[in-house]
Order: sequence, then structure tokens, then C-alpha cells
Amino acid sequence: MPDYPVIEAAPGVTRQVLADSPQLMTVAFTFEAGAEGALHDHPHVQATYVESGRFAFTIAGQESVVGPGDSFVIPSGAPHGCRCLEAGRMIDSFTPRRDDFL
Repeated sequence: MPDYPVIEAAPGVTRQVLADSPQLMTVAFTFEAGAEGALHDHPHVQATYVESGRFAFTIAGQESVVGPGDSFVIPSGAPHGCRCLEAGRMIDSFTPRRDDFL
């Protein structure tokens, strides 16, 4: 299995691909408290699982606070982003694979 590097994705945010194939990719994101995942969108469907921490997550203009054990799906093209309230880690899956992360 490939050994994927840990990448600084934004200030206080790291990203590491855990597994990938052309149809699916799993990625871990680690956030320091106060760090942000900038509002963005992409054509991939994204499923997110909150492993630890607390996040204010905005999807298509609606904000929710999520914490450990929460999961949700972000539709293709939906603007989304987050603010980390308590340091933590999220596991994201993307279909198809995010080639820009390789």
C-alpha cells in the first residue's frame, strides 16, 4: 500500500490521503482549534465522519455544529466549509477520487 505524505492544507489544517482508487478516495483532515476549511465546492460527492473535535460546518448556506461520531454527505457542487471549534480530525471520502490531492 502506498505511503501518503501529510500535507499542510491550510493554516492549522493537515491532510493525508489514506486510500484511493479512481472511483473512491479516503482522506484524513486534522484541525487545530480556530482553523478553517475555506468555503469551496467540487464535483465530487463527499461523505464526512467526525472522528474527534467540534466543527461549525456550513453546507449550501446552512450551518450546523458537529462532533465525534457525526457524519453527513455533501452533494456534488454544494458550497461548503468549516470552522474548528475544538481541535479534531475528520475522515472524508470522495467519489470519484480527488486527483488534485495526489
